[in-house]
Amino acid sequence: MSTTSDTRAPAWLQPATDYVPLGFFLVAYLLTDILTATAVLVVVTLAATAVSLAAARKLPFLALIAAAVVSIFGLLTLLFQDDLFIKIKPTVMQVLFAAALWISLWLRRPVLRLVLGKAFPLRQSAWSGLTHRFAVFFLVMAAANEVVWRTQSTDVWVAFDTIGQMVITFAFTLSQVPFLLRNRLEQPEADGRKEA
Repeated sequence: MSTTSDTRAPAWLQPATDYVPLGFFLVAYLLTDILTATAVLVVVTLAATAVSLAAARKLPFLALIAAAVVSIFGLLTLLFQDDLFIKIKPTVMQVLFAAALWISLWLRRPVLRLVLGKAFPLRQSAWSGLTHRFAVFFLVMAAANEVVWRTQSTDVWVAFDTIGQMVITFAFTLSQVPFLLRNRLEQPEADGRKEA
């Protein structure tokens, strides 16, 4: 998830920065171990963040959160040689995403409007509903991560953290398309304050 800037980012940029680090993490884990895979994840995440910054000339807020959390918890994992830190990383990240969405709504500057506003111009009231839906989804995913890492093997957790979360997130996002279509404006609002 990333915000748009005045400089239009290439279409491939967001998927690449979101999912390429996870792909490297999964491959590194399958070939080596969790600690090596964590080091790869940190390096590739920082590289993807640098590419995003260079290509879009602006670092999206949620991408900045993700890069910071990955770096901090990845380095803690390597420093203490304990995979607990990398396993709780998704929980912390999802909770922070939910908090960022709700805070942006409270500030009357919904992050999702910055992310989707040009592609899906919605009625002003719809942004609130969509923000709540995504914030709750992030909290559910945080809880799911806690259940998985506490009750399953590292192999299962890695599969969930990479492939599982990607598939679930895609499915949830797809499930919101009817809501977006129902609330889409025929003509985008000029200042974001008018109701359709």
